[in-house]
Amino acid sequence: MTRGKWQDRLKSVEQRASSFQSSPLSCPYKPRLSRPWQPSSVWRLFPRQNTAIAFTQHIKQDVHLFSLEKEGSDAGQRIFLVTSYSELWHYYSTHRQSLMHCYEVILEGAVCKLYFDLEFDKASNTHLDGKMMVSKLIQYVCEKLEEVYGLCCSAKDVLNLDSSTSEKFSRHLIFMLPSVAFKDNSHVGRFIHDILHPALKKVCPRENGDDVNGSQAKRRKYEEKDLDFLIVKSKNGQEQLFVDLGVYTKNRNFRLYKSSKLGKNAAFCVAEDNEFVPKPSKHTTKEECIFLASLITNISFTGQRILTYEMPQKSTAGSQCSTLQIESHGSELLGERKPSPFKEVDEFVLTLVCKDGIQGSIRRWNYFASEQLLVYDIEKFRWCHNVKRFHKSNNIIIVVDLKEEFECISVSVPRTDSTGFTSAPQAEDWGEWPDDPAYLEALQEVERATEEVPDELLLQAVTECE
Repeated sequence: MTRGKWQDRLKSVEQRASSFQSSPLSCPYKPRLSRPWQPSSVWRLFPRQNTAIAFTQHIKQDVHLFSLEKEGSDAGQRIFLVTSYSELWHYYSTHRQSLMHCYEVILEGAVCKLYFDLEFDKASNTHLDGKMMVSKLIQYVCEKLEEVYGLCCSAKDVLNLDSSTSEKFSRHLIFMLPSVAFKDNSHVGRFIHDILHPALKKVCPRENGDDVNGSQAKRRKYEEKDLDFLIVKSKNGQEQLFVDLGVYTKNRNFRLYKSSKLGKNAAFCVAEDNEFVPKPSKHTTKEECIFLASLITNISFTGQRILTYEMPQKSTAGSQCSTLQIESHGSELLGERKPSPFKEVDEFVLTLVCKDGIQGSIRRWNYFASEQLLVYDIEKFRWCHNVKRFHKSNNIIIVVDLKEEFECISVSVPRTDSTGFTSAPQAEDWGEWPDDPAYLEALQEVERATEEVPDELLLQAVTECE
């Protein structure tokens, strides 16, 4: 072999090595008997969010909903992926090119963590210190959590993610509150909107008028602090909040750890000033632990305390300063007696508590999307399957597993505000219910697919989905 041919071959090998290093091959996701904690493989792509949600809510496997921005597509155009956390991480940690613009879909009504999206334009705010602002915000929110809910936390309980560039300061904050979660992201939004009121009313004069003689103003026991450090300027020079109040809408898409926006290269990574350290796990790497901690609705049902937040009967509709829409509620509709996203399940539970001349009712419900569980707090019906009699003072909760279509578990609650519960599972027959149109449409789309989506090549799967 001549020297020239040898150099050409060496160059070819180096190019291939570089290509494999940037885009390594990944073995297909295959759960093993030696790893019983891994769920079975589910990898489905949908062009529409509603059909993806319907599929997620009816499949028995442990799955979750994500959205993907595809290179070469129009801005804002997304496809929707249904898979498990384990399988997503299996490919997400290696297929960076095809999964680099990935978002978690925060389902409507799902129990979730307290989270923030922070950003400002650096050119318009050269005098600001982003790290200092983040630190002061965390301290302030921790103070309010203790004031309102009696919770103690610090920066060590906050996962701090950074995707800043030379043009923009950008952070995500996810509060890892032990044994506590919010009922859904609308309650998170109301809580944040209210505690940031001192800053919001300065950038939005309407907030002053709305708050006059408001019941929430009368209930405020804390002295308003100076939150001027949260006021920043937009590119056109208008004052706005450092905190984005528009990320608490239903079915919100929230960008994942290690993902960037379409057309951008700034992916979220752990911030230099992050103090949160995930608990080590023998089944997962440190990187995967951070990934799992960053997921807003990754919360298992453990009987934990569920936080709600009420607002006065007013609306910010028409406000040019805040994209958070505050609904007008009666006192009974704010997290209590409001129907769940699963009307048929609500009706079924009512058949369990309205019998033998007793008219029980659903006081409130909580939806754990990560496990597909609906947890109902019941009132006026206190039959306990554990002691085989009615409690004199204890209320009960009913846990419905949406993956197991015929299983319903009834447990007793020692106190109405308790985080503990005891009772044996009690299976119930759901009976016959009409098929959901969105679910049927999702099934038809899956059945029309001529091939299974190749697990090892997501990029090819995205192309085939079209």
